[in-house]
Amino acid sequence: MGANNLVYKSDRALELLRIGSGLADATFREGQENAIRHIVEGRGRLLVVQKTGWGKSFVYFIAIKLLREQGNGPALLISPLLALMRNQIEAAERTGVRAATINSDNVEDWTAVEAKLVRGEIDILLISPERLANEHFRTQVLASIAAQISLLVIDEAHCISDWGHDFRPHYRLLERIVRTLPHNLRLLATTATANNRVMDDLAVVLGPKLEVSRGDLNRTSLSLQTIRLPSQAERLAWLAEQLASLQGHGIIYTLTVRDANQVANWLKGRGFNVEAYTGETGDRREELEQALLNNQVKALVATTALGMGYDKPDLAFVIHYQMPGSVVAYYQQVGRAGRALDSAYGVLLSGEEESDITDWFIRSAFPTRQEVAEVLATLEDEANGLSVPALLGRINLSKGRIEKTIALLSLEASAPIAKQGSKWQLTAATLSEGFWARAERLTALRRDEHQQMQDYVSLPFGEHMAFLIGALDGDPSVATRPALPPLPTTVNEGLVRDAIAFLRRSSLPIEPRRKWPVGGMPKYGVSSSSNITHQAQSGKALCVWGDAGWGGLVRRGKYQDHKFADELVAACAKMFHEWNPQPKPTWVTCVPSLRHPQLVPSFAQRLATALGLPFHAVIDKTDARPEQKTMENSTQQARNIDGSLALNDLPVPHEPVLLVDDMVDSRWTLTVSAWLLRKGGSGVVWPVALSQAGHDE
Repeated sequence: MGANNLVYKSDRALELLRIGSGLADATFREGQENAIRHIVEGRGRLLVVQKTGWGKSFVYFIAIKLLREQGNGPALLISPLLALMRNQIEAAERTGVRAATINSDNVEDWTAVEAKLVRGEIDILLISPERLANEHFRTQVLASIAAQISLLVIDEAHCISDWGHDFRPHYRLLERIVRTLPHNLRLLATTATANNRVMDDLAVVLGPKLEVSRGDLNRTSLSLQTIRLPSQAERLAWLAEQLASLQGHGIIYTLTVRDANQVANWLKGRGFNVEAYTGETGDRREELEQALLNNQVKALVATTALGMGYDKPDLAFVIHYQMPGSVVAYYQQVGRAGRALDSAYGVLLSGEEESDITDWFIRSAFPTRQEVAEVLATLEDEANGLSVPALLGRINLSKGRIEKTIALLSLEASAPIAKQGSKWQLTAATLSEGFWARAERLTALRRDEHQQMQDYVSLPFGEHMAFLIGALDGDPSVATRPALPPLPTTVNEGLVRDAIAFLRRSSLPIEPRRKWPVGGMPKYGVSSSSNITHQAQSGKALCVWGDAGWGGLVRRGKYQDHKFADELVAACAKMFHEWNPQPKPTWVTCVPSLRHPQLVPSFAQRLATALGLPFHAVIDKTDARPEQKTMENSTQQARNIDGSLALNDLPVPHEPVLLVDDMVDSRWTLTVSAWLLRKGGSGVVWPVALSQAGHDE
């Protein structure tokens, strides 16, 4: 694991800093050189808590370079995000450190990276914490280099702490690994966001004798401001107006993928060069990160997928479209701005939907006792274990809920389940009450953090930095006044009207299902998950349930007025004309309901009249089933529809048809309806729905 008491070479360390930074006159920041010296000389385990932009990565890259130059083995760096890894590899190479990564995005490179490791051609290997759960990695890769590792670096170490805002369950695997390491192994943990609770937790996990190097939290360059604008239309208008005059380039954070796409589309439509960056961006992530680094886009509209460690020192603004769930998360994100500038804006826009979104995140963070009981009972009935798809067929829980339950249970110190191949099986262990105590404690903590953010939003201009520092257990008295004047808090009414119009014309695609579920649809005589032979075409939904634009009016029509407004008929007719599907429908039908027998037929008839087409109610609901929204995954939703719809005795016209429903979620109702219509002799089927389900449905 590398000898201790090596010589620290101060001149060489400074030379490496200047090479890595590209600045011939660079000098170490307060605490940087001491941290490097501490690591190289093997003085024990170290936690560095320093604000974003201080230069934590220089500490470990220079330290590993000095260790390698004295004949020591490679370093292992645990890092939570792919975007962060890409930044770190570039930064390492600038310092002359040979870096490589093994992650889910570069499977084709794994063999080559493993071979280089064995040959000693890699100085630092970057992996995600999830990689530690991978048996091949642990037994084939890690085992082969474990004896040579000279330094273990845990970046964004607050992810270890389940007190933290960004707890990553797989980071807890480090606790077990750290326990097995030689006590003299060099270990460096770094984070920008650790309050006292998190630091105490890290001391327990990473100890013994964890030394802490902690800097002050004040950011003199950041001018912080909060603006309460309840409606999405007001915030879109504000963004369009302010982005035109804001200098430089930045990030606009949203809480959901859907909001990131919507805000980006709105701003593009106003002539701004922006792009959405989310967990669904896929192959374009690296290209978009680079575009912002090179100032080729005005801003990225991002979820937390563009979070920890993304390094653009001259970001001029970070704007939040909604309030994040905690002060720690907010400080982490807003801290991206103004790292190498004298002044930058950190503006938090607060809206009415954010509390619902945050509440949903809090409620869904842990499985319920009922969910855990269902998963364990189902596995108990199957001695050979079950895969996740098989569990979906047996339990009425969403795929996400099942995967989260399995992940958390399998990461317990005495795990009640374990994976064999693709299947999960019960172990001899039972789940401790400590699991539930932790879930309750953290849920209460998340609610407290949410309240703290609401307090932050209501602060007057000039008091925000002191509040953040205090909330992170720093000294609020070091906070300085904002360097920049506040941005306007009012919005242009004309722009608000334009934003409402934009929200009301953002229709969404309904993609047809192409395969039957696992196990088929027995009541329709479909015996396996074969291809669906009689498919619908791609359809359109007017809005998202309950969202800005038309969503609120759809919700009111369904649950208050028990009739959909004529405005929605006109909006759907307009959407249809702009869409102009070919071959054009010559008649209209709808999905029936026993629970609300007149709601959808009334709407479909009025839409048919507006389009000048005949309406024929040719599909019947043959028996009552639970509402689809009570079915939590696709397999359960399919089974819930199986055999419940049928063509009645009315003739089915042979021409193309518009198939109308009020809400689309799993798409199984529309899939079966279209299948019946096509089998019954209709032409192509064009589905139309008033709304797609939102997360509260």
